Amino acid sequence: MSKSFEQVVEYATISTVTIDYHTANISSRHGYVNAINHGKITENSRPDNTRTFSHTTRLGFPMTDEHYMQLALTEARAAYQENEVPVGAVIVCRNGVIAAAHNQREQLRDPTAHAEMIAITQAAESLGSWRLEDCALFVTLEPCPMCAGAIVQARIPVVVYGCTDPKAGAVTSLFRLLDDPRLNHRCEVRCGILAETCAELLRDFFHRQRQLGKK
Repeated sequence: MSKSFEQVVEYATISTVTIDYHTANISSRHGYVNAINHGKITENSRPDNTRTFSHTTRLGFPMTDEHYMQLALTEARAAYQENEVPVGAVIVCRNGVIAAAHNQREQLRDPTAHAEMIAITQAAESLGSWRLEDCALFVTLEPCPMCAGAIVQARIPVVVYGCTDPKAGAVTSLFRLLDDPRLNHRCEVRCGILAETCAELLRDFFHRQRQLGKK
């Protein structure tokens, strides 16, 4: 049985760390891989290319699924502002949020640059291991087959997502890759967290794109 998220992340307190995207380490094809140093992310202003995040430890009060989904939504809104499909993801480990990312396919010209893929790369870099066994991934949209496959490969035990993706979802909608008994890893999955907020952001983005004649 996979560890519950409550076992993975018990308690948290808040401090802050600021990341400058001009000087963040850009590693491999997945964007700002080493930009977060054991940090967890809450929304703050984003003047120029500087963003402020909050860092959590295991002391203090418990964080909820809704709290971390709000952090993923912060990333999704950043994607929206960059004219990317607004999907965001964060990965939480025992020390707090160790990765945060959003879709960057247009900017990187990379079809694999989904929020989850970038976040998984960041988390592996942060932990120094491809095995993300004590982590939980929060993402605003149900993962696609590519991202679900990466989640299985990374051995992530807990996945929490916002809204479903009827056209490409590989967790509950079209496929069930994260609990397929034929695979060597299965995840605890929780869905529907802030689902309407996540879905509304996507609807608004694609409505705007249609008005512009782009999608």
